[in-house]
Amino acid sequence: MTADYEAITLLEEDNVAWITFNRPDRLNALNDQLLEELGHALDFLATSDSRVIVIRGSGRAFSAGYDVGSDSNEIGYAHERSPVEDRDRQLANIDLFLKVWRHPLPVITSVHGFCMAGATQLCVFSDITIVAEDAVIAASPAVPIGGGFISPLWATIVGPKRAKLMSFDAGHRISGVTAVEWGWATEAVPADALDEHVRALALSIARTPTAILKLKKEAINRVSELQGLVTIGRMGAETDALLHLTPEVQLLQNLIKERGLKGAIAHFNSGEMKF
Repeated sequence: MTADYEAITLLEEDNVAWITFNRPDRLNALNDQLLEELGHALDFLATSDSRVIVIRGSGRAFSAGYDVGSDSNEIGYAHERSPVEDRDRQLANIDLFLKVWRHPLPVITSVHGFCMAGATQLCVFSDITIVAEDAVIAASPAVPIGGGFISPLWATIVGPKRAKLMSFDAGHRISGVTAVEWGWATEAVPADALDEHVRALALSIARTPTAILKLKKEAINRVSELQGLVTIGRMGAETDALLHLTPEVQLLQNLIKERGLKGAIAHFNSGEMKF
């Protein structure tokens, strides 16, 4: 089965549903359209005949995270949102990713190339994350335009010290191999073997009836929920909304509008920027 989307594609075959981010020219950055289509696809698949979902990216990356280009809703119209509206916007993102967490089907994220910032939230809420060994993974954007929204979720998996490293050092990156060593990802395989490996894994899981998979998933999820995973994910929205009000973050947002994201990153890294 295929469905008509623009920012994603959806294909069902052999009891496996493949959701592919389809914005390769923007490294599959998560904009409003992509997130809305992802939510629609997840709702549809909840009553489909598929037994496993795989989420992957087209082109050179899994996803560069939330679209923070100068013309994006995340940055371009940030000044039009009140603090509560900003918080609610972040909560909506978490609630979407919770559809992955609470989905009746197992969800595998297949990560190649870049997996940055908000895209790592999605992976935290997925059931299994398979990464290319040379994948580039970062919990925070390359310029500190927020915080407390993504890294606390990392802390539930990799511990507070490593989460702080990924949060405090803007744009700090690790490889797929390191992500597995830290426990953030499940397995790392050579990049040229990723698709085949994920396909074989998905088909193997799909041998088990949906009802059994659903109860197995719920049983394990309860452990993380008792440890506060869902609460941690939602409370980060408040910290992010607060930080967006600071003069420093507003200065960086204006810089992105003026110079574009690449220009803002270059200026921030030059050491010439004073706060």
